[in-house]
Amino acid sequence: MKKMLVVFKREYLQAVRRKMFIFMTFAFPALMAALMFIPTFLMVRGLGEKHVAVLDGTGQLRDAYLHPVANRPRTDLQRVQQSREVPQAMQFEYVDHVADPKPYLSRMTQQSKDGQLDGVLIVPPDALTNSDAHLKYYSRTATDFISQERLSSMTNHAVQRDRLQARGLDSEVLNRAMTEMTLDSVQLSKTGEEKKGGSANFIVGFVLCALLILPTIVSGLDVMRGIIQEKSDRVVEVLISSVTPAELLIGKILGTAAVGLTQIGVWLVMLFAISTYGAAIISVAGINLSQFIRLQTFIYFPIFFVLAFLTYVCIYAIGGAACNSDREAQQLIAPITMVMFLPWFILVALITNPDSALSTSFSMAPVFGPMTMYVRTLVSDPPPIQIAISIVVSVATIALFLWVTAKIFRVGILSYGKRPTIPELWRWMKVA
Repeated sequence: MKKMLVVFKREYLQAVRRKMFIFMTFAFPALMAALMFIPTFLMVRGLGEKHVAVLDGTGQLRDAYLHPVANRPRTDLQRVQQSREVPQAMQFEYVDHVADPKPYLSRMTQQSKDGQLDGVLIVPPDALTNSDAHLKYYSRTATDFISQERLSSMTNHAVQRDRLQARGLDSEVLNRAMTEMTLDSVQLSKTGEEKKGGSANFIVGFVLCALLILPTIVSGLDVMRGIIQEKSDRVVEVLISSVTPAELLIGKILGTAAVGLTQIGVWLVMLFAISTYGAAIISVAGINLSQFIRLQTFIYFPIFFVLAFLTYVCIYAIGGAACNSDREAQQLIAPITMVMFLPWFILVALITNPDSALSTSFSMAPVFGPMTMYVRTLVSDPPPIQIAISIVVSVATIALFLWVTAKIFRVGILSYGKRPTIPELWRWMKVA
């Protein structure tokens, strides 16, 4: 035990003293925020302004395109719709009763920017009377879905209003009748408690699951490369002369886990500080943050982080012990990693339906349990017995993985040459 603690201390101190570790610990939150907001900002800026010609065969839909939605009463349905759309500026050229659209279509392909059109929308003459009428939109790109959906929404709502007005309904009555209601999402727990903030839980689920995965991958690769480097430099031959392979392996894994927890702890402290400052500001508006972020979010996180970390890092340690180079190890680990992180690929299904048979079975299964169960605790209230089963299964999986890893590690750290096959790894386990 004493020698294992020495290995643990060496691995931990060696990692936390690196300049890159210190830099990434404090700069990573800023980098993640930049990766989230900069693409969104660039996308909004990249949408630009669209110049669209509307050829209205009915001659009665001018107001739908030429009168800004923001200047209409708040009860207008189109203002509600605009608040939910991806922001994109549109400049309309409205023409009514056009017999030949060819002159406008030719302006889409002209070289000169002066007068050039990005799209042409054709509204058929019988749009107000024929329920089977079809709009036609010409665009210079086949994937102009945003403009297409926005023009379709604007035109259809204008046509619906005109059809109802033609039947004698007053415009003000239509404004009130067609205004959509806002839907508030409320979670009802098993104890009958009402909790709001479903979308916030969705975002928190993605962020914290990313924190479960990224440090694991980075630390796992460090363990794998460290073992390979020690094998290449023949340092490991000196190490095992004074410490057993099992003590060396467990010390490395626990030391690396402590590094990951240190990094996560710093991030959570930074998040808590920012959240406290934000809570002090928005409390003036009467918003209660407890309805969005619950205490159990931070209670379960270190538990399932350690379980997930130890589960996955053992796999990387096997890759390092069994292989002689980074390239060989990555080829061995890559398909296994894809399977290990399967819950991440189906995260949307897990978050949106956390009590389904799929989510429940994944949360209590080996390897997949820690991440899946943590997601369930974020967005729902799984029964305590299921949480306990998930923890017990994960601990048993870690014990099994440590046993298997120690067996392979004992033989593999002194094996050089060709990468072993699966039958050879099985033989190592029986021999060790």
